[in-house]
Amino acid sequence: MVRSLFSGLIDYYMTHIGYGMVLLLMTIESSFIPFPSEIVVPPAAWKAAQGELSLAGVVLAGILGSILGALGNYWLARHLGRSLLYRFADTRAARFLLIDRGALEKAEAFFLRYGKVSTLIGRLIPAIRQLISLPAGLAGMRMRDFLLFTLLGSGIWNVILALLGFHLYSRKEVLERYYDELTWVFVGLGVLFAAYLLWKGLRRTKGTGE
Repeated sequence: MVRSLFSGLIDYYMTHIGYGMVLLLMTIESSFIPFPSEIVVPPAAWKAAQGELSLAGVVLAGILGSILGALGNYWLARHLGRSLLYRFADTRAARFLLIDRGALEKAEAFFLRYGKVSTLIGRLIPAIRQLISLPAGLAGMRMRDFLLFTLLGSGIWNVILALLGFHLYSRKEVLERYYDELTWVFVGLGVLFAAYLLWKGLRRTKGTGE
């Protein structure tokens, strides 16, 4: 039953994924909401390999979504300021989004160490990627520089993911042969990811005594 449900979700996702969905999901991924880009761009690139989408269009939609999400974080930090942003990081809601004071301090330290180029490098580093726009906003980084480095960093990342999905299509026969096993792997990963979010949120809540 679980396999059938998950298989149906995969089929629905693959049927409806397009430029608009890639843009939306990558916008979410680039904000402070935890969402893996690895399940957005590669499937769309797979469809591009089938001729249903343009690979360039998938990459462009991914880059645009990444920039929009990054801009949201930038303006949030710019308008809230450091004090309010760190106060938000101490709330229960933030901890369930995998944001806490330690994560913000780590992103800020990374930004202070590498300067504006960190908005490029940070786009390629897990756990930093979603938060690197916040210290850029706090520091009042020039918009032109922020957009340039965010464009370059997100461009590199989206191209890597797109090429991965496009290449996987050449292994279509192998993937289809092990479809059942892969389904269970993805079910397990999905459950583990959800459990990880819950565990981290509860652990951080308990750690603050709330």
